Amino acid sequence: MSQSSSQSMSQTTTLITLLFFLLLFLFPTSLSQNTTFTFPSFTLRNITLLGDSFLRNGVVGLTRSTTVPASSSGTLLYNNPISHTPNSPFSFSTNFTFSITNSNPNPPSSSPNHLSFFLNSSTPLISLDFHTNNNQISLFFNNSVRETIDFNLTNTNPITSWIDYNTFNTNFTVFLTNSSFSKPEKPVLNVEFNLSEYFNDIEFLYVGFLGSALGSTELQQIMNWSFQTSQFPSLNQTQDKNSSFHHFGYEYEDVPVSNSTKKGHGKRFVIGLCVAIVGPSLFFVLFFVLGYFSYRKWSSLRKVNKSKNSIGCPTEFGYKELRFATKGFHGSRIIGSGSFGTVYKALFVSSGTVAAVKRSRHSHEGKTEFLSELSIIAGLRHKNLVQLLGWCVEKGELLLVYEFMENGSLDKWLYREGIECGVLLSWVQRFNIVVGLASVLAYLHQECEQRVIHRDIKTANILLDRNLNPRLGDFGLAKLMDHDKSPVSTLTAGTMGYLAPEYLQYGKATDKTDVFSFGVVVLEVACGRRPIDKEGQEIVNLVDFVWGLYAKGRIIEAVDKRLKGEFDEVEMEKMLMLGLSCANPNGDERPSMRRVLQILNNEGVPLVVPKVKPCLSFSSGLLLTLDEIVSDFDERFCSNQYSCKIQIEQSC
Repeated sequence: MSQSSSQSMSQTTTLITLLFFLLLFLFPTSLSQNTTFTFPSFTLRNITLLGDSFLRNGVVGLTRSTTVPASSSGTLLYNNPISHTPNSPFSFSTNFTFSITNSNPNPPSSSPNHLSFFLNSSTPLISLDFHTNNNQISLFFNNSVRETIDFNLTNTNPITSWIDYNTFNTNFTVFLTNSSFSKPEKPVLNVEFNLSEYFNDIEFLYVGFLGSALGSTELQQIMNWSFQTSQFPSLNQTQDKNSSFHHFGYEYEDVPVSNSTKKGHGKRFVIGLCVAIVGPSLFFVLFFVLGYFSYRKWSSLRKVNKSKNSIGCPTEFGYKELRFATKGFHGSRIIGSGSFGTVYKALFVSSGTVAAVKRSRHSHEGKTEFLSELSIIAGLRHKNLVQLLGWCVEKGELLLVYEFMENGSLDKWLYREGIECGVLLSWVQRFNIVVGLASVLAYLHQECEQRVIHRDIKTANILLDRNLNPRLGDFGLAKLMDHDKSPVSTLTAGTMGYLAPEYLQYGKATDKTDVFSFGVVVLEVACGRRPIDKEGQEIVNLVDFVWGLYAKGRIIEAVDKRLKGEFDEVEMEKMLMLGLSCANPNGDERPSMRRVLQILNNEGVPLVVPKVKPCLSFSSGLLLTLDEIVSDFDERFCSNQYSCKIQIEQSC
């Protein structure tokens, strides 16, 4: 934000503050007594539920939902009493949406069922009753019926009601509609009389709803509710006690006085009334004007943020925007899931762009992973990283927005979907994927200001763009650390089959544990086999399988048979040997990712791989439990159909 913009907004805030305190000083009663609240949906924060009433999905039920006739009643009450200054003009307006449903299509006609909106003090004051047994609406004032009308309350659509009372024209109006949410032009009920006599001695009022169903299956619900009052300073003026006069229903003392005195009182009254009405109106007009210009400045700043996003700077999205783009996070838009949560395809109609929205689990771990991923990947720039477009933290949701990868994840190309679609990754494409992954890991390990340990490198987290170039994603488990510091212990790990032996033992993530996972991925790409697979009744570990063939001098037999020999045998053998070098059980013998990239680019000498897979010596007992080790395991081995035994051998 520029300095001029900051100064302008500061001046605007100062002006609004001065106006507020000026009006608060001039009209303390008027401003302090007004009550306004809105519930688009309900929580238990500011309401009290009595009797059989209940709260479900933001909707309050006043009566029980039953399949057999029963009797129930409940009350919804706004927690805070509404303050009222005695002998002061009092207006109010409210609108709410309710529904009345009945599982019994033919309820007894004599069943006295009703839903009421009430405004009460210690005794009933105002009540608008919706009688569902005879489709009538009754207006009660002080327990006496003032008006009754007919209205179809059996319609299955929700009904929206507006109730207004204006103290100056003594007009009480009720609007109803069951076909839309816009206020009708004509009221269904219009009663003119003065309610001031009911408010004169009242200091507190309570507002709410009452539902009652006797011997019925009727369910009465309130979906939303808003309410506001308007009060003005008392119009009472001290006069002589001998006589009185009325104005707006308020009694004033009157005595034989001179015409000039009467004119003086009249002028003061008119001035006071004008100030009481015009002052707040002027305030709201000024507030609206200042709000309008503030909104324009906010909109311009938002456009600037979005333009920054176009050059790679993440921006904040609105929850409604992402919800609309994913069709309300509909199941048909799911394109993936993992330890972090679920990924949805999002279509932004306004711009015509497509993105991937990652929705976090609602848990402490999910929030931790979300903040980790946001803080880490937002500062990273590499052609083989999935670009972060923005984020959203609203409505209790944790959402990340990424560029959309048309070709999905690498595992789907190596296994199920690639075969079903008849598309097979060629040798050149596989080699390009390995080089791209090595390049981005070298960047994360050696080229960033702080070393980034990914900790969950696997084919499911490697995405492919439209040209089948690899993009590394899912930084929910990543950790930052200084280059000259040792890694710290952690109880969060990656996926079985990709975890280095020392990580299983000590729970310490290092760049060498990432190298081990990379080595497993290299073998997957070359062999077209999963890290842990099942052959007959035996569970096969990919690293052991390839190392066994290498020991017999037949390593080339490990290559994916679907390639049908269409590959460079020398380069393929180099890739397999590189995979074994990286998957060496001894972390000290694994190469750095910079060395790996040099070997792939024919800029370094390949490493010597021992014919027999090395064995390691571990201390007694694992430091981590199995639940702490495994964060995301293949569903096939979590079902009852298969079982998997994890065994760590002692030194050879």
